[in-house]
Amino acid sequence: MLLNAGQSQLLVIDLQTKLAPAIDLTDEVERAAIWLLQVAGLCQVPALATEHYPKGLGHSLPSILEWLTPDAVLEKIHFSAWREAHIQQRLTESGRRQVVVIGTETHVCVLQTVMDLLTAGYQVFVVTDAVGSRTAENKHLGLNRMQQAGAVLVSREMVAFEWLERAGTELFRQISKGWIR
Repeated sequence: MLLNAGQSQLLVIDLQTKLAPAIDLTDEVERAAIWLLQVAGLCQVPALATEHYPKGLGHSLPSILEWLTPDAVLEKIHFSAWREAHIQQRLTESGRRQVVVIGTETHVCVLQTVMDLLTAGYQVFVVTDAVGSRTAENKHLGLNRMQQAGAVLVSREMVAFEWLERAGTELFRQISKGWIR
């Protein structure tokens, strides 16, 4: 099962200002997320981001907001984004059945969202280098559990090159030359 740009949507879970400093390898997760948001934009893959209780955890990181439209950032209170009716509606309305999931925390909000998306019949791809938890052990446990439930674990480059499908295009040259910061 390969990703297809025309069937994919990117879901950024809770990359927020007050949570990010507590995440293990947070800079790497943020860089991977920004890169994927840029690639998604170039490949015309819609992206949504969630903010879990922003009064307490702050809003999305400015570097993430730079690549999203204001209406693509959705507040939530449930750990699973799917349990919020307005987020479920946005994901469903797209008509796209593949969801690429990134964000934090791997073993809490990412995990619960992925489990609900799988139950709802979506093909779910979790980008291992663009998710994080406060500890490496919790990230590892969360990834294992999602994979056992049927989520596909991928790297950001796997996502990008599956969305691209082939070399020799201007889009391929832009992404492969690394001009994306």
